[in-house]
Amino acid sequence: MTQTKIAVIGGSGIYDIDGLEGAEWVTVKTPWGEPSDQVLTGTLEGVGMAFLPRHGRGHVHSPTDVPYRANIDALKRLGVTDVISVSACGSFREQMAPGDFVIVDQFIDRTFAREKSFFSTGCVAHVSVAHPTCPRLSDACETAGKAAGITIHRGGTYLAMEGPQFSSLAESKMYREQWGCDVIGMTNMPEAKLAREAELCYASIAMVTDYDSWHPDHGEVDVTTIVATLTGNAEKGRALVKGLPALLGAERAPCPHGCDRALEYAILTAPEKRDPALLAKLDAVAGRIL
Repeated sequence: MTQTKIAVIGGSGIYDIDGLEGAEWVTVKTPWGEPSDQVLTGTLEGVGMAFLPRHGRGHVHSPTDVPYRANIDALKRLGVTDVISVSACGSFREQMAPGDFVIVDQFIDRTFAREKSFFSTGCVAHVSVAHPTCPRLSDACETAGKAAGITIHRGGTYLAMEGPQFSSLAESKMYREQWGCDVIGMTNMPEAKLAREAELCYASIAMVTDYDSWHPDHGEVDVTTIVATLTGNAEKGRALVKGLPALLGAERAPCPHGCDRALEYAILTAPEKRDPALLAKLDAVAGRIL
């Protein structure tokens, strides 16, 4: 058994964790650069917690510029076992209305200007992201969300776009009608892929703020509307997070879905051909297997 440590990567509107005991902002140095911000650490109902504002306090990082590798590496160095991603999104489904939450289980990655892996020449690895989120962790999020009175939808495909602009009407219709996506956002990729490479369980909670641009009765997306909905969503998000420690417990068994063993057979580069400099950078992410 290992000790559970839950990390919340908070997107727009989520900037702290209510009720955190022994709260302290700590600086974490990583070989992948500086994380988005310091990490808020403490305990909640006896379970270790960490909170990282994805865009930095004051929202200083654009979706493209978020230091995703540094963020995941920093959480791994702090002993995190489970990562909850909380982010704003647009909805392609009438029934997934603004104010609702969607527990995402699939992604389509349309980003193109981001570093998407810890591995490269000198240490090549291929992990599976066929099922990119952890069902066990998603179960806990669903239970906590319903207990908090949140309208929550289990399962959905998240279209990750580069941004920072919102979709054109043609794109929005294509993602909804032809690709079958359910929600759209700018930040869950490559975050989910990197969490898998770091052998961290990952769950994605998408907080619906708008109907993107496809809906004939709601018009185009604007930041004013999004911010207004975010205020209510943030309160719901914090209520959900407060319910997680009791559900996940202080002691943690191995993930039944193998998230914490994702690198078991993933590294292909022969030991004698591995780049020592890259291996040094992988000390936290892949130290268990290397």
